[in-house]
Amino acid sequence: MATNFTTRIRVLGASLRAFLVLTVLLGVLYPLSMTGVAQAFFKDKADGSSVSVAGKDVGSSLIGQAFDLVDAKGAPRVFDADGREVLATADGAGYTYLDSGAVLTAEQGEGVGPLPDPKWFQPRPSASNYDALASGASNYGPENPVFVKLVTERKARVAKFNGVAEDRVPVDAVTASGSGLDPHISKAYALIQVDRVARERGLDVAKVRSLVNAHVDGPNLGFLGQERVNVLDLDIALAKLAG
Repeated sequence: MATNFTTRIRVLGASLRAFLVLTVLLGVLYPLSMTGVAQAFFKDKADGSSVSVAGKDVGSSLIGQAFDLVDAKGAPRVFDADGREVLATADGAGYTYLDSGAVLTAEQGEGVGPLPDPKWFQPRPSASNYDALASGASNYGPENPVFVKLVTERKARVAKFNGVAEDRVPVDAVTASGSGLDPHISKAYALIQVDRVARERGLDVAKVRSLVNAHVDGPNLGFLGQERVNVLDLDIALAKLAG
């Protein structure tokens, strides 16, 4: 009996020692060493490929983001479905019109949201509203009536926003990527935005078009994918061009 008890204590002690050693090795030393290697040799990627302008992080070259209208403090401005600006009520339960102070009905409040800033090149749509914690697609099939209606509405909206015919609107302008966070758009989508951006900023159209062409990346390995433009990089260059 004593022998069995002693054996159990010995096995328990060995298990405890193994647990402690493996915890230190795999739970502390290994993560720290990998973090050190990543910071030493791949610092940009390890930190999320963040992009800074004048010492301030403005986004990531790997994650798409919205370029919507904001107020003087940088807070998003929101509008109803007809494009009238609204404000949240004091209790946060509804909205009032900025110009009149009238309270929106529940139905009007359902259409409230941000609007794209015409002074910037715009990204492709996002099924997750560019939320990196909610990455994913809409999962709608190509013949789903909800998806067809959504794409039709987006095409009309993009065409009107950029002042082009609907048949010039490329696919990526009306469909989200699989992750909902693609930072790139096609060259075709960037080019249909040139006239609008140049007009809104008072810039020469040819200079803005040249800026787009200078930021076109070719297919990976020369044959995988298509020509594409990183929207954040392009808008940073646009800001510099506009002074």
